[in-house]
Amino acid sequence: MTTSPVRYLVVPALEAADAPHAARLGDRTIVWTAAGEKLGRASRTAPGLLLVTQVGRTFQDEYPEVVPLLEHGRHLVISAADKPRRRNNNCWRVETLRPGTLVDVPPMPAHRVDPEVDALLDLLSPTSYQADLTWFANLPTRHSTSTSFKTAVDFAAARMVAMGYGVSRTPVTVGAGRSENLIGDRPGSAGALRGVVLITAHLDSINLAGGASGLAPGADDNASGSAGVLELGRILAARTWQHDVRLILFGGEEQGLHGSKQYVAALPTAERARIRAVLNMDMIASKNTSVPTVLLEGANVSTSQMADLTVAAATYTSLKVETSLNPFASDHVPFINAGIPALLTIEGADSANGHIHTANDTLNFLDWSLAAEILRMNAAALAGWLGLLTAPVTRPRPAGSVVSWGPGRLDVFVVGTDRALHHKAWDGTEWKDFESLGGVLS
Repeated sequence: MTTSPVRYLVVPALEAADAPHAARLGDRTIVWTAAGEKLGRASRTAPGLLLVTQVGRTFQDEYPEVVPLLEHGRHLVISAADKPRRRNNNCWRVETLRPGTLVDVPPMPAHRVDPEVDALLDLLSPTSYQADLTWFANLPTRHSTSTSFKTAVDFAAARMVAMGYGVSRTPVTVGAGRSENLIGDRPGSAGALRGVVLITAHLDSINLAGGASGLAPGADDNASGSAGVLELGRILAARTWQHDVRLILFGGEEQGLHGSKQYVAALPTAERARIRAVLNMDMIASKNTSVPTVLLEGANVSTSQMADLTVAAATYTSLKVETSLNPFASDHVPFINAGIPALLTIEGADSANGHIHTANDTLNFLDWSLAAEILRMNAAALAGWLGLLTAPVTRPRPAGSVVSWGPGRLDVFVVGTDRALHHKAWDGTEWKDFESLGGVLS
């Protein structure tokens, strides 16, 4: 089929606010019209325009000769003259650029800080998150069908059980191989009216060049998201919620979203109706921009949840937020295709991350502070979706200097009349008696 020539012009976004044929990517807009109509002296002619959505730089790595007309994060606009023979694979997709396509930077004012939400965010632990992520990334691979993947599932299952979640494992078919999904459930307290909120990530990793046996630490893609599921699950277990919390670590994502596709396909109709939101995390720990940026990717079915996340980011973080209604290539997509409100949270400008899907996706390229901010945003939104029923138990607050020598423990040190240093500890249920540490302060 012959495509009519199209004239296009790239301008700052606000200059094209009323253009009938335009697509906005970040702070720039590409405007086009039919041949023969005027766009201005700087316009160019191209035989059609295409939108590329890619994971990392996968399209650009495969087609380095293609020069994008406009580039923003995981999205590219290219000329149809550069159209590849394939229209998609598991890592990139090419489609006609449609008017109104939007990858936006939405202005959103911060709301008043909720003390209960703020207290929940205080429970987030960089130490806990980094420990889980490091454990996953230190495996030689988490390829979906490898024994190391099963080892990772065993580790994550033990962590969920320790946090009080009921755990199940379901088989996943990946071509001729087998993988599995790990699911952790914690019921809410709203009785028959309970909904469920899903917190998801894919646990598998891949080395495209090295194959199934290649070294694939997958630190950012996607140990960062998997550890995020465990960390959010940990802090949510410290509260009582109206609705159920469900943690899911998918297998087979890198081979074509097998774990999430098969999970959604097996959901009974009544269970689908209970889902209030699906929060998917995929690559949340590489800072690819000068300011910490997160992309929220969803669809029309999830615009309400996207707004909640945007407000949470403005209220509780310093994140720059971008949004897209062009979902692709992660585990939120099968839910969206089934009409279930789902979103992806992913680091901004992930196309600048050249380490994913290689042996170089290692810990030393991570930005822990970006991951912490994304987790704060996600936790704040989750608090609203889940509905807090009870506040945490208030522990006694002692006078004197306080430190902690272990999880759930407070240690207080005071100087007695004998000038000796004394110690008392809260073990989670009661204060232990003072004990002398034997030191005398001068």
